[in-house]
Amino acid sequence: MHGLGNDFVVLDAMAGTPDLTPERIRRLADRHFGVGCDQVLVVLPSTEPGIDFGYRIFNADGREVQQCGNGARCFARYVRDEGLSAKETLTVRTMGGVITLTLQDDGDVVVNMGHVRWDPTAVPFVAEHEQRQYALDIGGRSVDVSVLSLGNPHAVQIVADVERAAVDVEGPLIERHARFPEGVNVGFMQIIDRRTIRLRVHERGAGETLACGSGACAAVVAGRERGLLDDEVQVHLRGGRLYVRYDGAGPVWMRGPAQRVYEGRLSEQGWGRETVE
Repeated sequence: MHGLGNDFVVLDAMAGTPDLTPERIRRLADRHFGVGCDQVLVVLPSTEPGIDFGYRIFNADGREVQQCGNGARCFARYVRDEGLSAKETLTVRTMGGVITLTLQDDGDVVVNMGHVRWDPTAVPFVAEHEQRQYALDIGGRSVDVSVLSLGNPHAVQIVADVERAAVDVEGPLIERHARFPEGVNVGFMQIIDRRTIRLRVHERGAGETLACGSGACAAVVAGRERGLLDDEVQVHLRGGRLYVRYDGAGPVWMRGPAQRVYEGRLSEQGWGRETVE
């Protein structure tokens, strides 16, 4: 499946969870020897009252992460398409907390991404105290970034022209910066007007992707906190458009599409290149 080109392998584990070792995830996500994807999503039965499903997310490097906005929309579409639930709104447990997903009549999915956290320890980020902007030294120069968590970590900087931004150079430098002990997703935001931005995102463990839902939310939150954006913003990513709403106090809402591309089967003998069918 994909959400604006941010692509996923979705594993149905309602009847039992496969042995998801980091090496198996890396093989599955490999675009040459596996199926190929930015992230692997796992659909799980709920073990809690009031929660409809469990949801695990793995980056292409095999690391399990807390949140993925584009993946959440694909998760909701998969559950509906497979007849696993007829509910319009789903409550789902992720590693980063509980989120709600609402399917729209036009095929879009609205995701309640939860509340933003600025506390550096929640990111985590090495800082003496909480701020809305930090000066970060990379490659011999200083850049200003907003650092926040939406269940996963984000560092957002404003650029004059997103197409000319040094995403391929600065993205990895910031992702692996010593002040981010667990790495970070890196957003490069160009503000067009108070209701429109352009965005590129270097995702932790995946590199630059065509879209990043939580990155879009983080960028809008960062821009609004700086007084540069309104409550509702259209986010233009390389893979398409998302819509984000944030009033400065409540949860962050995101709306966008999710599409199934094809179905396949993994041989039980292994997850190497000879066994992907």
